[in-house]
Amino acid sequence: MDIENLINKQKNFFETNKTKDIKYRKQALKKLKEVILKNEKDIEIALRKDLNKSSSETYMAELGLCLSEINYMLKHIGKWGRDRKVLTPLSQFHAKSFESPEPYGVTLIISPWNYPFMLAIEPLIDAISAGNCAILKPSEYSPNTSKIIEKMIKETFEEEYISVVQGEKEVCMELLNKDVDYIFYTGGTRVGQIVMEQAAKRLIPVTLELGGKSPCIVDKTANLELSAKRILFGKILNAGQTCVAPDYLLVQKDIKEKLMTYFVKYIREFLGNNPIQNQTYPHIINEKHFKRLLDLLEGEKILIGGRINHKERIIEPTFIDGNTAKKQLLEEEIFGPIMPVFTYDKIEEAISFIKKKEKPLACYLFTSDKKLEKKVLNEVSFGGGCINDTIIHLATSRMGFGGVGNSGMGSYHGKKGFDTFTHYRSIVKKYTWIDLPIRYMPYTKMKDKLIRFFLK
Repeated sequence: MDIENLINKQKNFFETNKTKDIKYRKQALKKLKEVILKNEKDIEIALRKDLNKSSSETYMAELGLCLSEINYMLKHIGKWGRDRKVLTPLSQFHAKSFESPEPYGVTLIISPWNYPFMLAIEPLIDAISAGNCAILKPSEYSPNTSKIIEKMIKETFEEEYISVVQGEKEVCMELLNKDVDYIFYTGGTRVGQIVMEQAAKRLIPVTLELGGKSPCIVDKTANLELSAKRILFGKILNAGQTCVAPDYLLVQKDIKEKLMTYFVKYIREFLGNNPIQNQTYPHIINEKHFKRLLDLLEGEKILIGGRINHKERIIEPTFIDGNTAKKQLLEEEIFGPIMPVFTYDKIEEAISFIKKKEKPLACYLFTSDKKLEKKVLNEVSFGGGCINDTIIHLATSRMGFGGVGNSGMGSYHGKKGFDTFTHYRSIVKKYTWIDLPIRYMPYTKMKDKLIRFFLK
């Protein structure tokens, strides 16, 4: 594909101003919804081939979230797309002030393999809602899902409006070397740094949705059985290949053994007595990542789990002793069904442990102590999270989702997503029936007094 030509086509189409029409955007969203529903079975098959996702997990964590985002946008973009009046200071009398939203233009969306449908389509929904053209670059690691996305987009939209570009890292670098108007990247920190570096050369604004070592704290006042159930849900969803999966566990020392017994109970309840033979448990995406996880596990003290199905690239939920864990497990994002377990006596120890690392994308706290809850929220910086649950904070269009520091910049979903793909122009419309002279030279003592009065 001639990428330069494609970008020029999209720029020319954007200049027709068609995408700035709210009706046009809504029609595009409805078309996208229609094609998703039409291809639901094929999307499900593709995700099963790429990651062995079950029908339920596919709808819950991929399709359903996209359909929900479309419905939310259809309800609200009429309001969000209008100029918003703001108060005008007395010093600018007589005038009207307002913020005017405008789309950036041609947006580049680079998506990862772990949620290959949702993490491509949700940003696209937000870009469409804000009135942009879009080029999607799906991951080459999830080829079946990437193909169905390309098929859907081709049969629904003209390429000068929305297009899919396939390829490996060379294609991605070529896209990053072009003059698009906005870049939205989801993936690892290392590639995120490259994306930002390339964008900086052309002063292209970016959103980076990255990852990190997201902690999970369990306090002795927590409901331990429910905590174990919800932590395990967050850890084994997509076999731990989730950017907001709990990466490691900080458990108050007195309750560790009891909590472990509940993990054993719910592993059996969720996945059966032999999880590595469970037909609905997702597998690791490819041999490269499977080997990386096996290397992380080698030589570790296993508390729960540890069985491996090499043929199907399956690792059962595995809890290891964090106190004896190798350096990589303490520093690298695990991105798999492996959970190091650390203990603490006082919450200050847990907070200190977290703060010595880069700011995480998510943080999870299990407690019924409101003072402790307030302390953790006040002292720990992270992208977003849950109290007494995991993962679910991102499954809503009513709150933004994004990282902070090393875990990313910018956010999306709902209004935050609309804002991400929108530039807000500040406009003052000055009326001509009066023109106050105090701002004009020559400046006198009286004008000086009036300027100071109006600008207090």
